Amino acid sequence: MPKNPSRGFVLLQKCGLLELILPEIAAMAGVDQRNGYHHKDVFWHTLQVLDNISEISDDFALRFTALVHDIAKPPTKKYIPRKGWTFHGHEELGARMVLDFCRRLRLPTKVGEYAAHLTRLHLRPIAIASEGVTDSAVRRLIVEAGDHLDDLIKLCRADITSKNIRKVQEYMANFDRVVQLIEQVREKDRLRAFQSPVRGDEIMRICHLAPGPAVGYIKRAIEEAILSGQIPNTYDAAHKFLLDNYTSLLAEYARES
Repeated sequence: MPKNPSRGFVLLQKCGLLELILPEIAAMAGVDQRNGYHHKDVFWHTLQVLDNISEISDDFALRFTALVHDIAKPPTKKYIPRKGWTFHGHEELGARMVLDFCRRLRLPTKVGEYAAHLTRLHLRPIAIASEGVTDSAVRRLIVEAGDHLDDLIKLCRADITSKNIRKVQEYMANFDRVVQLIEQVREKDRLRAFQSPVRGDEIMRICHLAPGPAVGYIKRAIEEAILSGQIPNTYDAAHKFLLDNYTSLLAEYARES
């Protein structure tokens, strides 16, 4: 596969076909500026991200995600005086747009779900790079990204397109820190295949429950206690949490049902 697939999209744009074939991608083009504030041209930024990811991966789904991860920036663009341009919520709207985009192009469902998943999460790693980040924030990222965590980090690194070398070095160092935090939490909590150390049959026995949604509710409460750092990810801690809290958890479930 080519290492610079952006060339094809540039040709499509120049001959006027891009807006007919892929209007969502064509809509990214153009730089807005007002009162001295401006943002990057999303189209050219996206093509740079695509080429960056193509330098390290031939995976079609990952390359496609690089192309569409900012697809919702045009419809979410908003100018705020004295602050500049914002694209609030573009990751959530983008995830929904990606699914529609894939259906229209008749791409495999797995590709659409994968691209939507990474699009929804692509701002998260840099957000947890700030000082004072908690293990629970890292745990949530690990669990939510699941098997796609490594690809998410690749996408985030490729998303750095600044021409300012100092900024690039700073951003890359932040991602190195995120990766280090992730590995620390992975090693500490063994979260690659995270689930409650207390299984459903034991929950049923202790709580005198038959199989049903109440069992899942309590199991999720145990998992949430681990993810939030309330208890360690061990069987003994989870078992004690269940014994200490199952009465109140059942009452909560009854109220919410």
